[in-house]
Amino acid sequence: MDPVKSKYNVKPAEGKLGVLIPGMGAVATTFIAGVEAVKRELAKPIGSLTSLGRIRIGKRTENRKPLIRDFISLASIHDIEFATWDVHGKNAWETAMESEVIDAGMLLKLRPALEKIVPMDAVFDTEWVKNIEPQNVKTAPTKMDLAQMLFADIEKFKTDKNVSRCVMLWCGSTEVFTEISEVHLTVEAFEEGLRTNHPAISPSMIYAYAAIKMGIPFLNGAPNLTADIPAMTSLARSNKVAIGGKDFKTGQTLMKTIIAPGLKSRMLGVKGWFSTNILGNLDGLVLDDPGSFKTKETSKLSVLESILNKEENPNLYGDLYHKVRINYYPPRGDNKESWDNIDIVGWMGYPMQIKLNFLCRDSILAAPVCLDLALLADFAQRAGLSGIQEWLSFFWKSPQCAPGIEPIHDLFKQLNKLENTLRHIMGEELITNLGLEYYE
Repeated sequence: MDPVKSKYNVKPAEGKLGVLIPGMGAVATTFIAGVEAVKRELAKPIGSLTSLGRIRIGKRTENRKPLIRDFISLASIHDIEFATWDVHGKNAWETAMESEVIDAGMLLKLRPALEKIVPMDAVFDTEWVKNIEPQNVKTAPTKMDLAQMLFADIEKFKTDKNVSRCVMLWCGSTEVFTEISEVHLTVEAFEEGLRTNHPAISPSMIYAYAAIKMGIPFLNGAPNLTADIPAMTSLARSNKVAIGGKDFKTGQTLMKTIIAPGLKSRMLGVKGWFSTNILGNLDGLVLDDPGSFKTKETSKLSVLESILNKEENPNLYGDLYHKVRINYYPPRGDNKESWDNIDIVGWMGYPMQIKLNFLCRDSILAAPVCLDLALLADFAQRAGLSGIQEWLSFFWKSPQCAPGIEPIHDLFKQLNKLENTLRHIMGEELITNLGLEYYE
């Protein structure tokens, strides 16, 4: 790779990278424990694109397929330090043991490292998450004061751990459904709302504001509105901060973004797609509240509608019936089970069906996504990219994108966009897969 070809001056990944995590539950502790296990060569980072993925450079005949981590400048996994906030106050080892995602034998090996990670008191409001009883919560006269307290937490962490730069990754709960209102339209209106305790400013928005204000990339792992508002996108651009979201793409939705593009590419019709889930972890408990479920439902429904697009293909998808259910079922814990019934239509209108039963582990699928997003957002920031990072859509259920732009949900198109973005930054030729030159 010739650095002269690139228009980007990517700063080196020097020093420690702090990963700031609001919400230290099953997803966060599985992510943290996995990173600590990889550091000690106790496990492999399976599922991580930045750790194991390769990228093709140049023509197929050149056979240049470096690992992504060798192609671009990424922070070393050994340079990651963690800081968290949560309402429960338990350390990462205790929380991981209670979550029962990773086996106790592995967690015992990681206990000394995990016990050192104790969550700071959280910014939290039961009006936004109904089914959690908070124990360790910040209190202050105004929401702006709460943001200032987050500033102080971050500065102390950076000093204590000798961290040179940070990213913030929201791993907290799904908040109740809300829509953009006047307080979300400008930075000035939002900051005035913080000072006056405007009810439409959620806890996740306060975290996002604190991160962006401090020049820290913010990534939203839940379907909350959070940074997907004009005030935050404007602040991110003016402060030259990379942001992205929303909602980690893991189990059932991951399957939809794999299967639906295949059906559409073969011009097969879809009459109905019924999806149901049983989930017993804290996420399942939170989603048992109708307000939080509506936020999640909106995220999950948007994927299929966008991929199949009944307006473009009314003969194939004009009558599509799409239903999503999430059922809280405590015995299942973090081992979510999803069922999909897909009624498809083939040649001459003949009906067929697809049945999908996915016994997945939600946090196991989410953990490598957390790692990839943290490393790629840090890379984007060092490359000088700011505002919405649509090229990270590969990792999201509801990809954040510019107003008026239809998000890309097709997993394979998303991967192509991600890889071409990396090629573009590094000054390499984009890959179109046209391939006519091989036959001329």
